[in-house]
Amino acid sequence: MPQPLYVFDMDDTLIDGDCSMLWNQYLVNKGIVTSPDFLETDKRLMDLYSIGKMDMEEYLEFFMQPLINIPQQEVNRMVDEFVSDYVKPRVFNEALSLINDLKAQSHTMLIISATVSFIVRKVAVSLGVSEAIGIDMVIQNDRYTSKIEGVPSYREGKIKRLKDWIGQEENKYTSVHFYTDSINDLPLCEYSDYTYLINPCTQLKKEANSRPWQIYHWGK
Repeated sequence: MPQPLYVFDMDDTLIDGDCSMLWNQYLVNKGIVTSPDFLETDKRLMDLYSIGKMDMEEYLEFFMQPLINIPQQEVNRMVDEFVSDYVKPRVFNEALSLINDLKAQSHTMLIISATVSFIVRKVAVSLGVSEAIGIDMVIQNDRYTSKIEGVPSYREGKIKRLKDWIGQEENKYTSVHFYTDSINDLPLCEYSDYTYLINPCTQLKKEANSRPWQIYHWGK
């Protein structure tokens, strides 16, 4: 039976914070990164993201550098610890309630994020969402590299990845309901049938003035 599809951005939408920045803080706290300006560089790059001007390839070159000599299995173990200690305490209560309500109605949910997929998938599982799309990184010699595999789920790339995912599904969806906070998701906001803004950034809030998008203030 045809049904609606519910699609969520992850960072600052379902979670009060950005998982990439939280992950880098985790790496510093664990002593894996010792560079004194690492978090400062991260903030500078993420400030560009917040206004829709990040070069994703440049960011991922920086983001993946601490992991290139760590076996994939160990990175995945670290992500489990990270999600448990740094992410789950930051999930919006409203997000959990919505996910539980949609699950009770047997609706399909998908998280699509510009964060790397090995983090996105684990966060999704922790939230009870079985489907997730993130930026896939090439793996060589059992190590994650800084090279992007395929189309990154970033800006217009989210539409491409979503269309590809829907095309592989047996289900036929009547409509796409999309939740986000970020101006980077404007293309997917316009593509979706229904758009809901969660604590939207200033730029995205302005875009909503001329559109029938609902705005919610979670955790406020």
